[in-house]
This record gives sequence, structure tokens and C-alpha cells, in this order.
Amino acid sequence: MKTFNYLLLLFVALTINSCGIYNFTGTGQIDAKTFQVNYFQNNAPLVQPGIERTFTLKLQDLIQNQTNLNLASSNGDLLYEGEITSYSISPMSATAAQTAAQNRLTITINVRFVNKKKDADNFEKPFSFYYDYPGDQQLIGSNLSSALDIIFERITQDVFNESLAKW
Repeated sequence: MKTFNYLLLLFVALTINSCGIYNFTGTGQIDAKTFQVNYFQNNAPLVQPGIERTFTLKLQDLIQNQTNLNLASSNGDLLYEGEITSYSISPMSATAAQTAAQNRLTITINVRFVNKKKDADNFEKPFSFYYDYPGDQQLIGSNLSSALDIIFERITQDVFNESLAKW
């Protein structure tokens, strides 16, 4: 019986040890305590008002929801900044009447990431994604909101993965 207790203790110790530091976002252990997301300016040739604020808030929300980092207004250990460099709508397919059957909205955002604790993690990189919609629809109101939600969800997740998850 004593041998069984020792084996059980050894099994529990190895099991707990093998889990190490892991979470479902894949970030592992982050040595930073705070992060800062500066306002992303809209420098795209075609300007859609308000998307810079929407993107900035979505990036802040994603990082807060997937890490235990605290949002700082200045001097954050991790710094995200950049600009929206492209907002474009292009036809993807045509009808027999030579009108667009499907359009594509593409947004590109240039992101600069600075990790004040680990310079090797720093990067500057563009992130882009698109949304396809029927050519007979206008991209306004709820259609525009849906498109921005899909695009920004993908871009913010890509930024998160590049900066913290290291997938």
C-alpha cells in the first residue's frame, strides 16, 4: 500500500509539472504587465470615417479579453501603433450586363509592435483581410458594420497571434 501511495504521488507530481504554463490563447507566460494601443490613424486614400476608432477599440478589447495584461494610456510594456493604409472596394465578378456581380472590400493596416521587455519581439508589418458582398448592395449601415466586424476580427487576431501567441 505504501508503494501505491508513492506511485500516486509521483504520478500527480509529474502530471502537474508537465502542464507547465499553458492557456488556451497560446500566449504562454508574458513577462509584461501592461499594454498600450495608440490611436490608429486612417491614412488610406479612400477614407471611411470612424473605422480607425473601431479598429483601435477592437484591438484593445481582444488583448484585454485574451490576456491578463492591463491597458495603459502611456508607458505600456507592450506598445501597438500604426495606421490604416488601404480601404478599397473592387469588383470580383461581372454580370452579362457588365456590372459587378460581387464586390470585395479590402482593408490593410500597418502595425508597429514594441515589446519594451524583449526587443527581439518588435516588428512592423502590414495585416490585411477582405469581405465579399453582392454587387447590387451598398456597403452602408448594417452591411458596413458586418463587413468591418469580420475584417477587424481577423486582423486583430492576426496581430495578436504575431505579437503574443507566436503560433
